[in-house]
Amino acid sequence: MVPTSKDVAQAAGVAQSTVSYVLSGKRPISEKTRKKVEDAIQQLTYQPNAGARALASRKTRVIGLVIPFIPELHMASIMEFVSVIANTARLYDHDILLVTEDEGAPGLQRVVGQQICDGLILMQVEGDDERLPVVRSLHVPVVLIGIPHDPSGLVCIDADFEMAGEQCVQDLAAAGHTVISVIGWQPEVVDRHVNYVDRFISGTNKAAKSLGVKVLHLPGGSDREVIADSVDKALAQTTGVPAFIAPDGTVQDVLRRALTSRGLTPGKDVSVIGSASPTLAELQPVPLSTIDLRPAEVSRRAVKIICDLLESDSQGPTESLELVPTVITHRASTLRPPHGS
Repeated sequence: MVPTSKDVAQAAGVAQSTVSYVLSGKRPISEKTRKKVEDAIQQLTYQPNAGARALASRKTRVIGLVIPFIPELHMASIMEFVSVIANTARLYDHDILLVTEDEGAPGLQRVVGQQICDGLILMQVEGDDERLPVVRSLHVPVVLIGIPHDPSGLVCIDADFEMAGEQCVQDLAAAGHTVISVIGWQPEVVDRHVNYVDRFISGTNKAAKSLGVKVLHLPGGSDREVIADSVDKALAQTTGVPAFIAPDGTVQDVLRRALTSRGLTPGKDVSVIGSASPTLAELQPVPLSTIDLRPAEVSRRAVKIICDLLESDSQGPTESLELVPTVITHRASTLRPPHGS
């Protein structure tokens, strides 16, 4: 027999309504009574019926996660966000509904209008995203992972890409590099006008101006010929030991092969800072120094923000912008500063 709330009430020695209040939080319950109910729930392995609870509260306890399914994007990076968001949502007693981005603005209106979910998290937000007017009109909490050009009236969180760009240039300049080449994102990402690209570039330029070093911005992507051409242009304009920054995860392997074919070994003849998970970075032939954009922390914070809004019954619009600090993890692919510097 599957235990019911009535069984929990009997085991705890309380009224069935008290069990309901403990679960819903709608009425204050003494700590002693709450503990008796929670102990009974654990003892009986009771699971509240999600459907009945949704009807009673008019809430689904489901968060819609709008993700891009675009072949050119680095889907491993996208799924890293999805995994952490789903796991964190469960800690807050919520489930995740994946909504594909190709549904556009009508898709947002559909899932909210049909009360399929209580709120939305949007990923890969473009600078002038066509969905934003709809987002601003929805009467449910919406959290954006990414920052549009006009974030007014929106709740946004993202990695601090400007800080990341600054940190990469500062790190390589400290190692003695005077010319630093940035191998950019895939054209498909650039064409989407996601402004983390502009923020990263702004950070590299800001640090270069402050430190008196030169930064070259060259095309990236996964096309070998494009990367090879970018590497040759960088080497032609570099005096001293060359240095590369590759913030797009799809670039790493192609860039490494291009450097190797030209007799350059990362950490010995050239410095490379990339973007990859710690596991992938350690698996490289030369372990890759990385700029950690902290996707797990961004994901966790996005879920906490929306769950806090849902808990407070926020109807919006609420406005906030949070940037998660980034950090460089040094491995063997970068030269280190001379001793004493």
